[in-house]
Amino acid sequence: MGGLKDELLKAIWHAFTALDLDHSGKVSKSQLKVLSHNLCTVLKVPHDPVALEEHFRDDDEGPVSNQGYMPYLNKFILEKVQDNFDKIEFNRMCWTLCVKKNLTKSPLLITEEDAFKVWVIFNFLSEDKYPLIIVPEEIEYLLKKLTEAMGGGWQQEQFEHYKINFDDSKDGLSVWELIELIGNGQFSKGMDRQTVSMAINEVFNELILDVLKQGYMMKKGHRRKNWTERWFVLKPNIISYYVGEDLKDKKGDILLDENCCVESLPDKDGKKCLFLIKCFDKTFEISASDKKKKQEWIQAIHSTIHLLKLGSSPPHKEARQRRKELRKKLLAEQEELERQMKELQTANENKQQELETVRKKLEEAASRAAEEEKKRLQTQVELQARFSTELEREKLIRQQMEEQVAQKSSELEQYLQRVQELEDMYLKLQEALEDERQARQDEETVRKLQARLLEEESSKRAELEKWHLEQQQAIQTTEAEKQELENQRVLKERALQEAMEQLEQLELERKQALEQYEGITYEAVKKTLRIQEWHVHEAAPASETEAEHPGREHICSSPLLRIAVI
Repeated sequence: MGGLKDELLKAIWHAFTALDLDHSGKVSKSQLKVLSHNLCTVLKVPHDPVALEEHFRDDDEGPVSNQGYMPYLNKFILEKVQDNFDKIEFNRMCWTLCVKKNLTKSPLLITEEDAFKVWVIFNFLSEDKYPLIIVPEEIEYLLKKLTEAMGGGWQQEQFEHYKINFDDSKDGLSVWELIELIGNGQFSKGMDRQTVSMAINEVFNELILDVLKQGYMMKKGHRRKNWTERWFVLKPNIISYYVGEDLKDKKGDILLDENCCVESLPDKDGKKCLFLIKCFDKTFEISASDKKKKQEWIQAIHSTIHLLKLGSSPPHKEARQRRKELRKKLLAEQEELERQMKELQTANENKQQELETVRKKLEEAASRAAEEEKKRLQTQVELQARFSTELEREKLIRQQMEEQVAQKSSELEQYLQRVQELEDMYLKLQEALEDERQARQDEETVRKLQARLLEEESSKRAELEKWHLEQQQAIQTTEAEKQELENQRVLKERALQEAMEQLEQLELERKQALEQYEGITYEAVKKTLRIQEWHVHEAAPASETEAEHPGREHICSSPLLRIAVI
């Protein structure tokens, strides 16, 4: 939310400055009321007329300064802003307030619409301090983007010459100076108005509308399965497709998230350069005009999905942040070098003062020596012996003073040599900073290459994990079938055991029944034998001529009796 607030404040600052007609830093309350109402309308913020009237009620304070307007702007407008408003409409409202007052009257190579887009781009690239300016590094970045969009070659020498003539009293250009720089065609010589306008529009789409790629391609329908040409626009989390590049008739969107993927397809159904975009609920078949465009779109969509997975900002916003951080770092290093140079300069001034003090002392000593010499001449006759002693002492003092002067001169030479060494060190540090900047660019190239290799490795790892998961599922299925067969075998063995137990039970019951039958049969035979014996005894008196045991023979002749005897 802080980044959005800073973005809005830049455009509002232009509007506030345009209303400050006498450059006093203050704007009338009636104009601020109108400005606040318009801001609430375009930002879709609920308008609070009571708070507006209360804050801007008439009193003796007169116009309101920028600092006096900020509390109301923050509390009742900026803190309530959601990311659901039309940014182009907001910028156009602020542009309308300031364009007539500030845009140069001299003829420019660009139209007012192109100037508006440059104005919005300036707000995006300018520093976060007021009054707003764009530093030479960002000017170079913007001019390079425009030159590339126009298909021309970047003239570094021309820009370096422009930087040399740059006003040293300014740290950068204002938005109106930037518009005039681009509009006068200094860096677009040989290009017509239409080419420059198309280049500005392309850079505007990339930096402001977050358009990562756009162009015509064929899309296969979901219902009728027919192929239709559409104008596709790729943004950080969505691909929109339209009937034409004027973006007036929108036909649909392809919502991108970290679960989406893009795949190349072989040629089929007479269509070439095919690729597939897989989303959560739909897939989209698309045909590019040639293999190069196909590869560019696949790479762009793949990079967008990768950024979504990482939760990163669009590339141009990350690049802008890195450039700002690098400028801050270089500025801090430069301030540190300036501080050291100031310390050295202060030390040098101190040394100079010491030398000047020594020189004055020498002059005073010389003056005193001259006076003493005069007195000596006047009293030469009277004090000749004493003068000789004084002369020797004076010579000794002069020798000591000369030695001190020689020593101080040597120290001065050493100090000047140290200053020269520090200056050489400063130049070497400048060269080292340039080497470090080049190394950072090389490191960024290597980092992008490593990121692409890591992405390919992650794709292969995902495929291997998918195959491993399928193998695990197959093993689990086999284990389940094996367990089911084992359960069936146990059940069959249990049923067989029960059947064997039932068979043994039946065999036991059969034996018991057979024993009961034999017992009953035996009892029946015994009873039969008793009956026959009784008949035998009854018939014995009637026939005494029979053998001694005729009844036994009769009994044994019966089958039942034989069984009983056995």
